[in-house]
Amino acid sequence: MADTASDIPPQALAALLGFYAESGVDGVCEEVAIDRFAQSAEMAQSRKQNASRNTQAPVTAGAFGEQSRSASDGPGSRPSPAMAAQRAPAASGASAGTTPAQASQLTVPGEAVFKDARALAESASTIDELRAALEGFGGCNLRHSAKSLVFADGNPEAEVMFIGEAPGREEDLQGTPFVGRAGQLLDRMLAAIGLNRQTAYITNMIPWRPPGNRTPAPHEIELCRPFIERHVTLAAPKIVVMLGNVATKSLLNTDKGILSLRGDWMEYTSGTTSIPAMPTLHPAYLLRNPAQKRLVWADLLSLQQRLEDMNGT
Repeated sequence: MADTASDIPPQALAALLGFYAESGVDGVCEEVAIDRFAQSAEMAQSRKQNASRNTQAPVTAGAFGEQSRSASDGPGSRPSPAMAAQRAPAASGASAGTTPAQASQLTVPGEAVFKDARALAESASTIDELRAALEGFGGCNLRHSAKSLVFADGNPEAEVMFIGEAPGREEDLQGTPFVGRAGQLLDRMLAAIGLNRQTAYITNMIPWRPPGNRTPAPHEIELCRPFIERHVTLAAPKIVVMLGNVATKSLLNTDKGILSLRGDWMEYTSGTTSIPAMPTLHPAYLLRNPAQKRLVWADLLSLQQRLEDMNGT
């Protein structure tokens, strides 16, 4: 059962409303999402049935009455949210009894779920235990639409830990972060400064793919935050590189954008942990804006110099 507004922590509700506003949402249409594909198929089927009745039956008061009722399912009307949820077929990958409307809803969990996430993350004493904890955590709605838990790749004992946003389609299919086009570009970026997946550690803020590759909602980021913070603590890298806006804003607790922050060394702090951090542009952004690669090249050179200074080379 979904939480009511009174069950949702004020800060989570405010974050969700802010997310909706930034996404361009300016009004409420329905309380429950509607599967428009199923609705269109039903309309087409209804029109076929009406046409069949019109050719086979005489025009009587009864036939006219039936036609009037069936016309209520036409393009000029829409079923109630409850009716739409009942009619929607089961989605592939969704659990039995779950409609696509229910599977795709942005449901903000109650405060108890956030507490469970923090306790579960804190209980992990190794990276393997953290992965097992995430595999058993059912509080994030993203896991129900994703195919795989995309945990990490590379060397967990590496000096540098790269943290992106969330898995895409290819990552979800393979269960490995950064294996699509953005991942191939990241590999070339690493190679340019003498790193690879054996000498670097790669993960994401969010371990499950958001539907349609959308930006993770604020409450989803907050729900996964304890796990990524624990991940950094357990991996204990010498340097953390945040790739893109989501990882940078979340881990550095800032409202500034990545273009304002990149190029400067920051400090990532969590509890007693304090690690040098370099925010830079996400490889997916560079694929859309190749002219910005020059900025990332400067960041990579700064990272290379920092590693050399640390190691005395």
